[in-house]
Amino acid sequence: MEGYLTMRAGAEATGEFTDRKSRFIAQLVHVEDEQEASEHIAAVRSRHYDARHNVPAWILVDGRERASDDGEPQRTSGLPTLEVLRGAGLKDVCCVTTRYFGGTLLGPGGLVRAYTAAAQAAVEAARAAGDLVEMTSVVPVDVRAPYARYEQVLRLAGDSGAHVASTEFTDEVLMHLVFREGSEPPFLTALTELLAGRDDAVVGAARFAEF
Repeated sequence: MEGYLTMRAGAEATGEFTDRKSRFIAQLVHVEDEQEASEHIAAVRSRHYDARHNVPAWILVDGRERASDDGEPQRTSGLPTLEVLRGAGLKDVCCVTTRYFGGTLLGPGGLVRAYTAAAQAAVEAARAAGDLVEMTSVVPVDVRAPYARYEQVLRLAGDSGAHVASTEFTDEVLMHLVFREGSEPPFLTALTELLAGRDDAVVGAARFAEF
């Protein structure tokens, strides 16, 4: 599974663009399902209740995506916003762009440029603030080892690029490790050799997480 970028949970990035007195304000947040996207859309509409348009676009990691022109001419606002999210490699995000009408019609081309520019500005603002995080496909591996082998297991894990999530010290050492998907098989082979054939590793299901 390929990695992707998303907004940091709880953060909101804003980008603005103005053309002939029409003001476009893109508001970008992290969402994990359609319900959260709907909540962000409703919040922006409440915040900018006096705006002419509040154009939403969202894309989820499971491949679902949706955009609406919210009364703008067809394919001039929602789809361009969605294309910005796709182009930035973003998933699990929702962007709502508010338009305050300035009194002059911009035409289809002008609208596409404006909505694209506002969404791009929001993405760049998120990047500048450090609010874009990379999600990587990772595999959790729990390893139980005798104390005498603890340092060696730790070294093997480090050589494989694993992160140690936590460690429990009881009658043996239980290490909770996290690997980038695909990097754990060499570690497991070396671990079996180190522990003389003991199968003391439990491999979990792959998932997306910061790494």
